[in-house]
Amino acid sequence: MSGLKEKTTAEKREDASISMNERTASQDDSFRDLTAKLANPLADIPHEQLMEDAKIFAETHGLEDLVIEFQKGALVAQDPSQFESLTQLDEEDKNVFRREITHKWDQPKMLYYLVVLCSMAAAVQGMDESFGIGIAGASASSRNQWLLGLVNSAPYLCCAVLGCWLTEPLNRFLGRRGTIFFAGMFSFLTCIWQGVTNSWEHLFVARFVLGLGIGPKSSTVPVYAAECSPPAIRGALVMMWQTWTAFGIMLGYVMDLAFSKVSDPPHITGLNWRLMLGSAGFPALIMCLQVFFCPERYISKGRYREAYNSFARLRHHPIQAARDLYYIHVLLEAENNISRDRPRFIELFTVPRNRRATLASFIVMFMQQFCGINAIAYYSSTIFTQSGFTQSQALLASWGYGMINWVFAFPAIRVIDTFGRRNLLLTTFPLMGIFLLLAGFAFFIPDMKARAAVVATGIYLFTMVYSPGEGPVPFTYSAEAFPLYVRDIGMSFATAILWFFNFVIAITVPPLIGAFKPQGAFAWFAAWNIVGFGAVLLFVPETKALSLEELDQVFSVPTHTHAVYQLKALPHNIRKYIFRMKVKPIPPLYQHEAGIGEKTYASDEIGQA
Repeated sequence: MSGLKEKTTAEKREDASISMNERTASQDDSFRDLTAKLANPLADIPHEQLMEDAKIFAETHGLEDLVIEFQKGALVAQDPSQFESLTQLDEEDKNVFRREITHKWDQPKMLYYLVVLCSMAAAVQGMDESFGIGIAGASASSRNQWLLGLVNSAPYLCCAVLGCWLTEPLNRFLGRRGTIFFAGMFSFLTCIWQGVTNSWEHLFVARFVLGLGIGPKSSTVPVYAAECSPPAIRGALVMMWQTWTAFGIMLGYVMDLAFSKVSDPPHITGLNWRLMLGSAGFPALIMCLQVFFCPERYISKGRYREAYNSFARLRHHPIQAARDLYYIHVLLEAENNISRDRPRFIELFTVPRNRRATLASFIVMFMQQFCGINAIAYYSSTIFTQSGFTQSQALLASWGYGMINWVFAFPAIRVIDTFGRRNLLLTTFPLMGIFLLLAGFAFFIPDMKARAAVVATGIYLFTMVYSPGEGPVPFTYSAEAFPLYVRDIGMSFATAILWFFNFVIAITVPPLIGAFKPQGAFAWFAAWNIVGFGAVLLFVPETKALSLEELDQVFSVPTHTHAVYQLKALPHNIRKYIFRMKVKPIPPLYQHEAGIGEKTYASDEIGQA
């Protein structure tokens, strides 16, 4: 009996284990089905059924007068590359979609007005960043390097722990425009506040509160631009954020130069840096005054008529607005099915598609800080002074750095959607490392004039390759990588990572330079650029000019599969593109990279994760 009982217990345990495995397998199969559905929510739906679904959608959301537009738009959204074969489209309809390809920069004026708004928000951000350098040094003794770094880094600490995490609730309650207005007003008011502080503690508090303007703005503006832009030029328009952030930094150096010689009147100390800070608030005020002239995204609030009207202002033809609105609607429904009753922040790490986007965004945001750019941006005057420049020459050299940072971001506007985000990073990381070593080792030169010249050359060359690469890519990449249902929280996470490590850089660079000397500090960041190259190679997929459907497909490829493929592709690409050798083509990793009618999935030949 005892043996029989033990056997029965073992059998029960085995049955329970089998049952649990079956349930797990069933859940995994269900999740894979949902992921496949997410990759293309409209796939495999017959045209007749799709047109009926679009009709029902229009009639149930107060868009009865646009039934035909939504039916045609739904057909195109199902497979945008096959619009020529759709008999339901007349020649005028097809010309609309042909022109999207042949004249991708021909967009409505409202879209470019929105880009101007986003660019102004970025310039405000750049000015907020650049002014921390001079005023921190004026208020905190430069001999106390940790105090200097603390005051300088206060806004970025606030962004990391509070400001960025306000993005999701602010967007939910105020919308994109309301959030930008909120952030702009905080930037305006705190810039004025900083200008009237009377101690380093007071200045620290004011700069900390400034993070409530920087954080939500940096999380919302790139996403707003990405959501409103057509895929073919989305990267170029979203990267305006970094381009005009660089302009704002350069403008901050202009203000430094303009106010550096202002003398103090009676009973006022530090009037020059107070004027610098106050001047940063006025562009923020102008941004606030113009933000509500731009269209809002109403679909998340269920206001479909207003959402359609917004898209109609951003597209040339009603059928384009109907296509984009309907696809977002069905994508939202598919994405909502993925949720497993867990907080969306947790799903950034537990849902495989989201986890890969989170990892890639973490890498590019982290490396924007540890590539070394902000060590130069925040302390360029100190670096130039140590290399042999006078104080005035150092300010002028810093302005030159800011100008180069802005000007050399423009080439990326033309190539970010053709050459690609990933290729820009892989090309520029090694060059940034080389030029940082050049600038750092120049401090060994005994002749001060020669040293100053080589240091400036190394920094300027570093900036020239940073500006079209690790400068614009991180915000562009993170703004488009996440699916819609976790986009706000995903972008909050990405920008919080950026600002946290921005805080780390700002607070540690002064003592780092003091302990390691400039040579060691530059070599430290040069080494991180090599790490960045490897991380991008293995874990950051390409997202250039892809629709939402194709982005979901890209991030559905297992991480191990992507890494193995890229390790095999690296020597092939070196032989082909560097040594110009004739090599046999390798199979594409993604379906959209293959020719029509010969779709392949490279993981079949490389191995599954």
